[in-house]
Amino acid sequence: MIISKITRQKNLSDRYNIFSEIAGKDEYAFSVDESVLIKYQLRKGLELDKLLLNEIQYSDEIRKGYHTAVNYLARVKRTEKEVRVYLRTKIEEETVIGEVIRKLYDMKFLDDEDYAFSYVRTQRNTSDKGPTVIRRELREKGLGDDLISSALEELPFDVQLANAEKIAAKALSSNKNNSFKMAKQKMEQTLTRKGYSSAVIKEVKLSLEGNDEEDELSALRVHGQKAERKFSAYSGYEFRQKMKQFLYRKGFSIELIERYLDELDMEN
Repeated sequence: MIISKITRQKNLSDRYNIFSEIAGKDEYAFSVDESVLIKYQLRKGLELDKLLLNEIQYSDEIRKGYHTAVNYLARVKRTEKEVRVYLRTKIEEETVIGEVIRKLYDMKFLDDEDYAFSYVRTQRNTSDKGPTVIRRELREKGLGDDLISSALEELPFDVQLANAEKIAAKALSSNKNNSFKMAKQKMEQTLTRKGYSSAVIKEVKLSLEGNDEEDELSALRVHGQKAERKFSAYSGYEFRQKMKQFLYRKGFSIELIERYLDELDMEN
């Protein structure tokens, strides 16, 4: 084909429409990015064979994919995997996607190492997530374990422990009407779910030793009152056994249960 006319697109000023003459009339042939226009020195009267035309269109596909990726990255930082997944919704050819990714690295729009370290620092400063959760999230974003392990050095043990202690205090406070044993179990479950290791959880538990017995008795009384209503139809030994079983399942010690039941006997 021979180029008969070139016009700038109205809505996209950096793209140009290429025309060729057919039966004495200019007919639209294809469009290209301005950089492709300059690279191949496209102009009126230039003759394009099939091989050159394919090369031009391939280069333009890469350029369009690059612009698409840059716009995607402009909103928020992404990993290579995330960009590839997004581009596959826009581009069919994997070779084009590969060239776009290479160009993004060349232009510093992609940097998985920088992403990993930035992500860990952000989570450290804005969330209470533990390293296990952060590791899983980074894996889902396509990052390798070695890189993730290096990035997690931004979340040292003392920072993890401080965060875990805050979570533990909140969890224990919300379970203050449960036995200390039950509250600790729920606290451990919360810390595990948030991604903290057994080593961190062990340190947190050690800091909780020496629980106030009066607080434990206060929590027991809350459950004891419920149990009293539940087993009001029973009396004597049978009532006492039902109460013991119920309160023991709630995590209270036999000694404290006996103390509470003795108080009930005295009141009655």
